[in-house]
Amino acid sequence: MSQTVSDAEAHAEFRRGLMFGFAAYGMWGFFPAYYKLTDTVPADIVVSHRILWSVLFVGLYLYLRGRWSEVREVFRQPNVLKGLCASASFIAVNWLVFVWAIANEQVLDVSLGYFINPLVSIVVGLVVLHERLSIGQGIAVGIAALAVLMQAVLAGGLPWVSLVLAFSFAGYGYVRKVTPVKATPGMFVETLLLMPLASLYVLLSLSWGEDALVLNDLPVLAALAGTGIVTALPLIFFSSAARRLPLFMLGLMQYMAPSMHFLMAVYVWGEPLDPTKLMAFALIWVALVVFTFDSWHRYRKAH
Repeated sequence: MSQTVSDAEAHAEFRRGLMFGFAAYGMWGFFPAYYKLTDTVPADIVVSHRILWSVLFVGLYLYLRGRWSEVREVFRQPNVLKGLCASASFIAVNWLVFVWAIANEQVLDVSLGYFINPLVSIVVGLVVLHERLSIGQGIAVGIAALAVLMQAVLAGGLPWVSLVLAFSFAGYGYVRKVTPVKATPGMFVETLLLMPLASLYVLLSLSWGEDALVLNDLPVLAALAGTGIVTALPLIFFSSAARRLPLFMLGLMQYMAPSMHFLMAVYVWGEPLDPTKLMAFALIWVALVVFTFDSWHRYRKAH
């Protein structure tokens, strides 16, 4: 009887994990659509608002959950604080390029960046952690490198938006992996560290005569205020999913967001998908199939 109850509880937890995972990646997938609401505002101002509203919303969430002690604990650990300074730098670059790309109708490049991100993470692990590549991983990374090189040669330049997004997020993921802090308190401290720069930039922009507070356009101001919520909620959902699902399943779900970006870019906003870019995507998808099969095979072998 107890075994049956235990199995039922495990199944229920698994289902909750799936719901949280789909909610997180679904929200991340709709990010370009959300930031289209703010594309009349310069990207640097949008990111400043995102930082400031995230501090407010995430701080309120932690306070209501009685988790301020976790934040205080971070400030008692200099090494953790240094790690969060580094991760804050990575995520600030990522946010800035992401928002700029959305406003400048380069959602396809955003999609490509997040498709190649897991492959870039392998390279980061190889270089920084001296991890060994499996044969499948090596093939996948080689195909992805060929796709980037092909686009650089045929399209006349590197897909810099995709590469910056992929490497900045991979760097962010690596730093957060080796920094012993929970997801939500960590994100709060990251945005808290960025808050003085964001506040100063908004004040400077106001002194330059720019409407950095966007008080003359209340719907856009509301969208900017909402960036705090849309930044924090998927992270909270993801953390809940990560506690309940195997890493292999989370790895499969991460392709949801760039797939949604791709479909919206082509079928909603009509971004041109020229043969060179389509070939680059095709090669990346082949690389991801190889990578996913290799991950599945090694997961099965380990279990």
